[in-house]
Amino acid sequence: MDEMEEELKCPVCGSFFREPIILPCSHNICLACARNILVQTPDAESPQSSRASGSGVSDYDYLDLDKMSLYSEADSGYGSYGGFVSAPTTPCQKSPNGVRVFPPAVLQPPSQHHLLGHPGSLPPIPRNSCLTCPQCHRSLILDERGLRGFAKNRVLEGVVDRYQQSKTAALKCQLCEKSPKEATVMCEQCDVFYCDPCRLRCHPPRGPLAKHRLVPPAQGRISRRTSPRKISTCTEHELENLSMYCVQCKMPVCYQCLEEGKHGTHEVKALGAMWKLHKGQLSQALNILSDRATEAKEFLVQLRNMVQHIQENGVEFEACLVAQCDALIDALNRRKAQLLTRVNNEHEHKLKVVRDQISHCTVKLRQTTGLMEYCLEVIKENDPSGFLQISDALIRRVHMTEGQWGKGTLTPRMTSDFDLTLDSGPLLQTIHQLDFIQMKVPSAPMLQLEECCTINNSATLSWKQPPLSTIAVDGYILELDDGNGGQFREVYVGTETICTVDGLHYNSTYMSRVKAFNASGVGQYSKTLAMQTSEIAWFTFDPASAHPDIILSNDNLTVTCNSYDDRVVMGNSGFSRGVHYWEITVDRYDNHPDPAFGVARGDVLKDVMLGKDDKAWAMYVDNNRSWFMHNNSHTNRTDGGVNEEATVGVLLDFTRGVLIFLINDEQQGPVAFEGIEGIYYPAVSLNRNVQVTLHTGLPIPDFYTPGEADLSGSVC
Repeated sequence: MDEMEEELKCPVCGSFFREPIILPCSHNICLACARNILVQTPDAESPQSSRASGSGVSDYDYLDLDKMSLYSEADSGYGSYGGFVSAPTTPCQKSPNGVRVFPPAVLQPPSQHHLLGHPGSLPPIPRNSCLTCPQCHRSLILDERGLRGFAKNRVLEGVVDRYQQSKTAALKCQLCEKSPKEATVMCEQCDVFYCDPCRLRCHPPRGPLAKHRLVPPAQGRISRRTSPRKISTCTEHELENLSMYCVQCKMPVCYQCLEEGKHGTHEVKALGAMWKLHKGQLSQALNILSDRATEAKEFLVQLRNMVQHIQENGVEFEACLVAQCDALIDALNRRKAQLLTRVNNEHEHKLKVVRDQISHCTVKLRQTTGLMEYCLEVIKENDPSGFLQISDALIRRVHMTEGQWGKGTLTPRMTSDFDLTLDSGPLLQTIHQLDFIQMKVPSAPMLQLEECCTINNSATLSWKQPPLSTIAVDGYILELDDGNGGQFREVYVGTETICTVDGLHYNSTYMSRVKAFNASGVGQYSKTLAMQTSEIAWFTFDPASAHPDIILSNDNLTVTCNSYDDRVVMGNSGFSRGVHYWEITVDRYDNHPDPAFGVARGDVLKDVMLGKDDKAWAMYVDNNRSWFMHNNSHTNRTDGGVNEEATVGVLLDFTRGVLIFLINDEQQGPVAFEGIEGIYYPAVSLNRNVQVTLHTGLPIPDFYTPGEADLSGSVC
């Protein structure tokens, strides 16, 4: 329970939470502390202008200067105006926990801070008041409800109350004015603890009070803990009980919220069902985290044993070294001191590394145990809406904490053995060359530039170890960035010294580097090499993913089918950014079929016309007219069809997110589809009456002007 205490303290005042409220970022803060850190934004930024200027703001918009965020009214449900929040200009203070705290814009008596949930009881909140979370520093502008717009965390309040009661040795009288005496009874109806004098004075056993039931304080404490849960009311409609759960907004709602339309189109489920579901999910996550904690405890035992082994092995190695040096006493005296120093240094280094790892793992285990105990206490709560208000955040925290015990965390950073061997065989004239044989990390590999190249959207890299390096190498790690100056990521780990990486972005410059590793660790990186992929996409049809009825020829550029039903074939390259254009010529067109041309996801259906499912965006065409089709929805019928020797062009522009079709160099209809983002593959569907040939590596048509480049796509 002691390890859970940090979970129960306010990040601003450092004390146990009192009337905690839940911020949109899932963090908690005392109601009084929230009012104390309110900051008033500049008057020049009115709610009307902010709402107008920020109508398209998403859940969080980060300023380049102060990295603060703002919640939109539509997404968060907390009534912000949608404008940007300026960085506070008032001087900041430090809370007991070291968190920056901004003084309130308008100070109010502290006694009024706790009046949450009673309209009109809170002092007025200044217009455009801004509240910044003291933990994640995300900010939002309060609406007319002020702090009453935040839900009260009754679950956390209950856990704090139980925790404090468990720490209290004796229950005190609640009516003693000075120096409360120890309580002797508790009235179940009044829910008050009394000492004997206060009971005789304030609760005489006569009149209506004679029917009240007095119980011992310990029994009263238990009855408080097991009292029935309170009915939760909606923060938007204070007279309505929370009875449903909005799956999209992840919050409890009342029936009036559904009737007014704010959540009317959202998926809702029964509050009790979601309560049980989230409790189950949290329990499952806790089981996994509990296993990690058990492994961590065993790992700590292993590390402590390693300390003893290192000490024992160090003493043994030192004695062996002394014995060898004594055998060569005349020639080795001067050298012996140097070797002992090196052994002691290695000894201390191993101890330091292991002790540091013990300290780090102990702190992490303490935090994990505290989170587990807190979550177990939360699970005990029988308030569905209160639990659901914090369950998602707790589940994410449990998964995040479990992930921190991932690969490499429970692996010793140092072995207990001394990788040093003293060679005492040489003759006396070579004693001055006597040295330890030790394992070292590999040197940085050398990229073989003459063998490194790019072809289309693939990159091949080759490397080798320096010629004079004799250190053993167990393998290599090749890393590439995202082609846009982003972070490096591993693309290959193995023993080979040449690697080809496929599926890169076209017209992008990738930075690459490689490093070697062995049992002693990982060596330095090689020099970084920049590699430019092809500016224009060259690709063919992909026989591996095509339907079995598809027939490919001409180096996979020409395709037909042996079935009367439509079959799909895709290209062997996917696109997720840039502007791409390719053409398909109709070599054979018999009996007026309806071939379809367009793009598709990798898991598109292959045995129906392209565009019949939600994984494809296509134009199907006969000899007189064409239609656009996605998810079996036919739109934009346009005159003009295809025949033998006709050319169909496909223009895919990720900078604008549009897909356009052409027939014989003329745009066919309006823009076919908008909002294109993700990974798409060129695709065609046809039957045995059609044969087409693919032409790639073509320039963008003259009539089209691409938008500004947007290089934010993901690697294909």
